[in-house]
Amino acid sequence: MKKSELYDFCIAWFEKNIPLAETELHYTTPYELLVAVILSAQCTDKRVNMVVPALFEKYPNAKALAKAEPEEVFEYIRSISYPNNKAKHLVGMAQMLVENYKGQVPEDWDELIKLPGVGRKTANVIVSVLFDQPAIAVDTHVFRVSQRIGLVKPSKTPLEVETQLVKNVPDELQGRFHHWLILHGRYTCTARNPNCSACGLKEVCKYYKSLKIK
Repeated sequence: MKKSELYDFCIAWFEKNIPLAETELHYTTPYELLVAVILSAQCTDKRVNMVVPALFEKYPNAKALAKAEPEEVFEYIRSISYPNNKAKHLVGMAQMLVENYKGQVPEDWDELIKLPGVGRKTANVIVSVLFDQPAIAVDTHVFRVSQRIGLVKPSKTPLEVETQLVKNVPDELQGRFHHWLILHGRYTCTARNPNCSACGLKEVCKYYKSLKIK
């Protein structure tokens, strides 16, 4: 099967079986999504969703968060991974939003990555989800699933995976494709004991074929 045929097969299957593909993080404003995505680094969406209601009630916007001390924010996110660093990043991010962007989340990718706590993956999520720009964020699920299926060649870094996916996925589908891979990795193609028997992609999956060989 050609690479283009593999992508076409996966896209068609995802469109049919996961028609609603979107972030599972809870948010109502661009500011809230940015905070949630920063918190989600190396942490589950489920845990983030448990923490953010109280955090957003205390700090409903960038202006409020910019006035906080990291030690105060820490108390709200202490159950999140790396709470000390993330508390500092959140306050610094909010201060920069207020000082440089009138408290609003910038649409420009290059401006986003200037914010504390915002790396390539976070910026890709924000421009894709909030501003409908073509981008694929590579988290642990995307990194794992794309290589298992064979959508990308064996890769050592998220950027290698991102580059290959962006090259092969149409611009208008990149945001959904990112979430397709996340949801598939979260509920079917799990890190341990992937549920291949329930996977509709097994007939084209490189990993599944290797199991049959063994």
